[in-house]
Amino acid sequence: MQVNVMLFVWLGLLALFLIAEFATVQLTTVWFALGALVSLLLAAFGVDNVAIQIIVFALVSLLSLILTRPLVKKWMNRRTQPTNADMVIGAEAVVTETISNTDGKGLAKVNGSVWSARSVDDSVIPAGATVTVRAIEGVKLIVEP
Repeated sequence: MQVNVMLFVWLGLLALFLIAEFATVQLTTVWFALGALVSLLLAAFGVDNVAIQIIVFALVSLLSLILTRPLVKKWMNRRTQPTNADMVIGAEAVVTETISNTDGKGLAKVNGSVWSARSVDDSVIPAGATVTVRAIEGVKLIVEP
């Protein structure tokens, strides 16, 4: 009795893709796991031509990726919630410590909270000036006069 080595290859790839999928937070390898599963079934049911198995793996993986990725991406993006920090974008803030990108200094108060701040264009903005928040990078406000 001859052992079909490809059964073990596809089983190993299936396990590898599933482990990678469970180890990551986002959907990254589920499409390849599906392709490996279909090729495993082909090998199990007697399709011994390795080239056919590889072609089917590639086609199933690619088709499942093309057909489901936009839906999955839309569903996953729907679950993201804006944070309270996002609400300060576009708001006015008052500079409480002179903003100097060169010196890596600057503070601004917006909506009652004091943030580290940097200017959009590397200009120095004096304390007491009113600025507009254009973005947030990490824990720093990016502002412009």
